[in-house]
Amino acid sequence: MSLMETRRAQMFPVLDAAQVETARRFASGEARVFTAGEQIYEVGERGVPAWLLLDGTIEVTRHDGLDHSEGVFVAGPGHFTGEVSQLGGRGTIAAARAGPQGATALPFDAPHLRALLIGAAELGEIVMRALILRRMGLLEAGVSGSILVGAAGHPDVVRLEGFLSRNAYPHSRLDALGDGEGHAIVERLGVAADELPLMICPNGTVLRRPTNAEAANCLGILLPLDPNKLYDVVIVGAGPAGLATAVYAASEGLSVLALDQRATGGQAGASARIENYLGFPTGISGQALAGRAWNQAQKFGAEIAVPIEVVRLNCDAPWRTGDPLRLDLSDGTTVQAKTVVIASGARYRRPGIANIDDLEGAGVSYWASAVEAKLCEGEDVALVGGGNSAGQAVAFLAPKVGRLHLIVRGPGLEATMSRYLIERIAALPNVELHTHTEIIALEGDRSGGLTAATCHNHETGVEVHRPLRHLFLFIGADPNAGWLQGCVETDAKGFVTTDADARLPLQTAMPGVFAIGDVRAGSTKRVAAAVGEGAAVVAQIHAFLAQAVTGA
Repeated sequence: MSLMETRRAQMFPVLDAAQVETARRFASGEARVFTAGEQIYEVGERGVPAWLLLDGTIEVTRHDGLDHSEGVFVAGPGHFTGEVSQLGGRGTIAAARAGPQGATALPFDAPHLRALLIGAAELGEIVMRALILRRMGLLEAGVSGSILVGAAGHPDVVRLEGFLSRNAYPHSRLDALGDGEGHAIVERLGVAADELPLMICPNGTVLRRPTNAEAANCLGILLPLDPNKLYDVVIVGAGPAGLATAVYAASEGLSVLALDQRATGGQAGASARIENYLGFPTGISGQALAGRAWNQAQKFGAEIAVPIEVVRLNCDAPWRTGDPLRLDLSDGTTVQAKTVVIASGARYRRPGIANIDDLEGAGVSYWASAVEAKLCEGEDVALVGGGNSAGQAVAFLAPKVGRLHLIVRGPGLEATMSRYLIERIAALPNVELHTHTEIIALEGDRSGGLTAATCHNHETGVEVHRPLRHLFLFIGADPNAGWLQGCVETDAKGFVTTDADARLPLQTAMPGVFAIGDVRAGSTKRVAAAVGEGAAVVAQIHAFLAQAVTGA
């Protein structure tokens, strides 16, 4: 049964008279009267308020880019509209219009909706749970979201599917080949092969081979940033460390902006299951953990901009205490901050294989999500790596594939992987462990994808040529700190150094700039440690800001 069926009462609660009166105190304006059939908001529309219905009905629907639609629910008096997009003013993934008798409803824009969630705790819990469950329900199979038109496994299709999935936006795919609907769309629009894939947004806009940023703009994911606004804190990276900082800083009244070039969750967000994180004895996926943190940050008013890349911390001019810090962004704009938190994590490490760049996304992957698992279902795959991330990926992929070749350079897994993962892998009948081995060559190209790999055993000297369409690389990561060049100090490996013995131990050599999580030299590379540093840095930010005010 679907979430809509099993948790409908929690998704669409009816507020009683006392709860409606409590909610009135937080409304962002007077009640508005909508005429019968009047459109209240459309899919993808930004800045849509949630509406608390006082009289009449509101019909909530969802539809896709080809204008296929279906009803979600009919709101009556005491119901409220909206899902978690309303908390941050992003494009909504549902539409609403007044029913046959019209509707009278109270508006709650993003700031007033957040004020309700925080200022009326019991009512806020009911509303927050409903907003989250509705988003989850709208992600379930059904007529909803963008339509991708392209070939399964095409690098740009995989990229867009991964981007939309990681950012929790519904989508579906039509095959551009064959004689189906996807092919008919390509023929009707006269689309050339090098313009594929298409993305048909819910508002009908057709994008040809869009970038992630273009897709985000079409869906209302990415909101414009004010270059004149001075934030208390700008966080670069929305992994566990950055999200923790956003939650704690925003909940304590600081103005917060978090930036990430891909999606919330960082590398942890791609983990199929995290089982050693405190409080989740049955495990939790990295995406679910990141989603919960994102919801919390939204609740407290943190702004989160995805996908946007910080290309440089601007430190050309002499820096003085009290001067704004400036961050140059990939879209050519700049944001200003009183403090900056470096939580940019690490980049996936690439092996030294000549044509590896051409095959990334075309058979070579650095994570194992549901998108990749579906592509290699029933096939033989190889996975390189002996750490916990590799172990979690093996446990996730093995039940879905034919045979999984686990390749490690060392003599085994004991020195690098947790015992519970080693035992789980040992119990998987279709996993074959290859020790003292590395991949030295790959065959294939971007258009045709990966076709084969050559493995070399350092102990025996034997080389094996293995036909292969899917290769997963979990061989560690390098610090994502290139955008900081010339501004902060790093160690020999490029990790950002902080002064552990100073009053502000997470501050870098540049005043007001802090480093946390995987990018920081000496950090413990665990999700819990990253979250802990994200919380700890907020106290140090308060101390820095207080010092800047007093001049002490």
